Amino acid sequence: MQSVAAEMNLSETAFVIHANGRWNLRWLTPTVEVDLCGHATLAAAHVLWESGRSDKSQPLQFRSRSGTLTVVRGKDGYQMDFPALPVEAIPAPAGFSEAIGADPVWIGTNGMDLFTEVADEVTLRSLRPELTRIASYPVRGVIVTARATEWDFVSRFFAPGSGVPEDPVTGSAHCALGPYWALRLGRNDLIGFQASSRGGQVRVSVSGKRVQLGGSAVTVLRGELDVPCCGADDSWNQMAERSDAADSR
Repeated sequence: MQSVAAEMNLSETAFVIHANGRWNLRWLTPTVEVDLCGHATLAAAHVLWESGRSDKSQPLQFRSRSGTLTVVRGKDGYQMDFPALPVEAIPAPAGFSEAIGADPVWIGTNGMDLFTEVADEVTLRSLRPELTRIASYPVRGVIVTARATEWDFVSRFFAPGSGVPEDPVTGSAHCALGPYWALRLGRNDLIGFQASSRGGQVRVSVSGKRVQLGGSAVTVLRGELDVPCCGADDSWNQMAERSDAADSR
């Protein structure tokens, strides 16, 4: 799977297999496997529905390394039920201001990524981070955010250590961005914009230990990929066990 993800050379490639009556889902960047990914989950659901492999009238549930993830279809697109990943304040890592290219207003972590707020949207959009230094931190990546004018907040996500210098749009980062800005702004329904060169809007609704992420998808390519093996190996079983453990927490 890692070789396929490297060949695809996208931020994340989703791999789906149906086993024991359940859909199992994993995500790989060009270099590593990750614990959570929003847009590849949305894309996987879209493909299963549009290809007729799953009933469009029914929610899709995926077993993943972050527990069970549910995707439903609505009049405004798709909605994904993900775990909330609230951040906790931490001291600034060594050289952090130089790494992101700005002085942070606040620094924290959700256990997977570093998280920082900067002064304003102009600062965030003008960041020129030192990717080599960011890659040296023992995390998946760095979420940078600021208050916005047109949206509730803006963000960018850098994960060079995971093979993704800058992600165009990061659904999983909004599992941290949602709780953070819900607390700051005093409301649970928010709209964020990820200010990469491509950019993208994400609807976020915070509900206790879960967040609902809203988006849409279109099919732009169809094809076939020949691989020398098929079926689930033991790593899929290990992922399923980890999913069950995450659900029990």
